[in-house]
Amino acid sequence: MDEVTLMTAADLEALQGELAELEGDGRRAIAERIKTAREWGDLKENSEYHDAKNEQAHLETRIATLRARLARAQVVEQDTRAEGVVAFGATVVVRDETGSEQRFELVSSHSATPSSGQISIESPVAKALLGLRPGEVASVALPRGSRSLTVVSVA
Repeated sequence: MDEVTLMTAADLEALQGELAELEGDGRRAIAERIKTAREWGDLKENSEYHDAKNEQAHLETRIATLRARLARAQVVEQDTRAEGVVAFGATVVVRDETGSEQRFELVSSHSATPSSGQISIESPVAKALLGLRPGEVASVALPRGSRSLTVVSVA
């Protein structure tokens, strides 16, 4: 069974928009490039034709990937009734054992950019923090040992 891909309504809309663009204008542009390259003669030694066909293959692969992601999509919005609880879409500030604080935003796996504090809802840290309130402690198992994180605030 395929695994569900959690995302926000905005993520879903962005994926649908990208898919529509690729299936419409993207395919038309590649078809035009292939048609033009065919008119240039011998296809065996026609690098423009081969480049366009390779680009077409990449485009179709991307379309298939987007369709598969959309088929597994489950839209999740932050539950406003559960304010103060770590959930999908929340921004949480945590403090580790050393007193160092970090800010994380829990996002879908394809929106995650850890360098800017956006971590995947499927990451070990996010899974450990889900459902916690300020003051509660999560123990996170990491490759280099365990780490305790105290929830400072949730927005």
